[in-house]
Amino acid sequence: MLQHVPDVLTPDELIEARRLLANAQWVDGKVTAGTQAAVVKNNQQLPESAPEILALRQLVHGALNRNALFFSAALPSKILPPFFNRYSGKTNHYGFHVDNAMRRTPDGSAYVRADVSATLFLSEPDEYEGGELMIEDTFGRHAFKLKAGSMVVYPSSSVHQVTPVLEGARVACFMFIQSMVRDAEKRRILYDIDISLMQLRQTVGETEAVVHLTGVYHNLLRRWAE
Repeated sequence: MLQHVPDVLTPDELIEARRLLANAQWVDGKVTAGTQAAVVKNNQQLPESAPEILALRQLVHGALNRNALFFSAALPSKILPPFFNRYSGKTNHYGFHVDNAMRRTPDGSAYVRADVSATLFLSEPDEYEGGELMIEDTFGRHAFKLKAGSMVVYPSSSVHQVTPVLEGARVACFMFIQSMVRDAEKRRILYDIDISLMQLRQTVGETEAVVHLTGVYHNLLRRWAE
C-alpha cells in the first residue's frame, strides 16, 4: 500500500529541520546500503557522528507520534532511528533497488525488520529538478515529489528508485518501520477499516454500529499483531 501522509511536520518544525541541515557535513550514502543497493546508490547521507542528528531524530519522532494517518498506515512496532540524505551535483540518484529485510540499529545492538519504508521530504519541489521517488507495485510505477514536510509510506518489499536530480538539491529523511502486522495485505485491510471508522465518526458520530465496527477492527488487530 502506498500512502501519502501530508503535513507530517508543522511549518516551525520544517524550518528547524532545514536550519539544522543547512550546514551539515554529508558523507557517502553507501554507509547504509546493502550489497545490491550499494551498486546503484549514489547520494550523500548525514553520518551518525553528525552533531545535528539527535535533534533531527527527536523532531521527526515527535511528529510521527502525533500523526494518526501514519499510525494507521504503518501500525509501527519499532521505528529505526531516522536517517537523512541529500541528492545534488554528482551524487544525485539511487537506482532501482529493494530495501534490506533486516536493518541493524545505528549502535549495532539489535535488528529491526523492515516491513514499511517511508520518505519525508524536506526540500520543496521547486528547489530541485528531477529527484522523484519512483515506486513499483502491481498497478505500475508511481512517482512522488511531495511538498516539504509531507511523507510517502510504502512496503519495504517494493522495488523503488530516486531519479537523478538534475539541478538544485533534494534533502529528505528516510526510515524503516517494523509493523505490528507483518503481512501487507492484512495491514491494508486494517487501514481501510480504520479510515472508514474515522469518516463515520465525523458523519454519524459514535453510533452502535460504529462501536461494533470498532470492535471488529481491534479484534482483527489483536488476532494479526505479533
